[in-house]
Amino acid sequence: MNEQIKFGNKVFIRNAGRDEYWLQKIIYDNPAQLGLGDLVAINKEKKQISGGRLDILLKDPADNNAMYEIEVMLGETDPSHIIRAIEYWDNEKRKYPQRQHYCVLVAESFDRRYFNVIQILSLNIPMIAIQTDLLRVKDDLILNFSKILDIYVEPEDEEEPKPVDEKTWSTKSNWSLKTAQKLLGILKIDDPQTSINYTQSYISIVVQKRNAYLFDKRTKPNSIFWFNVKDEEKQEAIKKILDEKDVSYSLNKYKDFCLTIDADFIDTYKDLLIEIHNIRYKELIKEEE
Repeated sequence: MNEQIKFGNKVFIRNAGRDEYWLQKIIYDNPAQLGLGDLVAINKEKKQISGGRLDILLKDPADNNAMYEIEVMLGETDPSHIIRAIEYWDNEKRKYPQRQHYCVLVAESFDRRYFNVIQILSLNIPMIAIQTDLLRVKDDLILNFSKILDIYVEPEDEEEPKPVDEKTWSTKSNWSLKTAQKLLGILKIDDPQTSINYTQSYISIVVQKRNAYLFDKRTKPNSIFWFNVKDEEKQEAIKKILDEKDVSYSLNKYKDFCLTIDADFIDTYKDLLIEIHNIRYKELIKEEE
């Protein structure tokens, strides 16, 4: 391949003649560029009851609970940026307690000292840090967003959650139960040993005597669906499949793919789910046969 490689130089946004409002508008008009999924813009410069204005409020259309409170800062993040972001996140969280809320800081640079503070805070607050880079490539300006801190996900306990029966989930979240059972029915066709397990924390589909797919409730009819893939080659193959179908997902530092789905998702993306399952387990199933 003889691709021409172009090199760019980082330019601070103010030095390029732009300001914070310019960056806010770019994000508001193009929320998907943040790399947080197919988000939609809800509000900009939203007035807060405690004073001040929230830069941007975004929403995940795939999950009515998910709201993203965005605070933008040019240059390097500082304590006021962090405090303001948390305060506005908390305001929205108190106003709409039934929704999920994520505190998002966007800046051109994150000082190591303050980044360490953000990491510590993220253990208790769902915080995301995104670095903005404006690059000059010849006569062009290219804006890039890089997620440098994702929300903290508590690692699984070594001790299994307390087992419950199907009836518990029928009461707790019958839509999550139906979604999990629908996927189970599909997977059992090729592997009759596949089974389902119920705990207080989640429903799991068991493959090769291990929890392969997990479900937990979200606002009806949605469920959170996740599965772990540590093999990097398999990760890339699965990411490619999801990206080609424009399916929103996240991949956290524990190598968990996380999606918000419902029962209709299983019907619509049946072939995609089988393909993902084959990438993960087809060789193991053949070996057992």
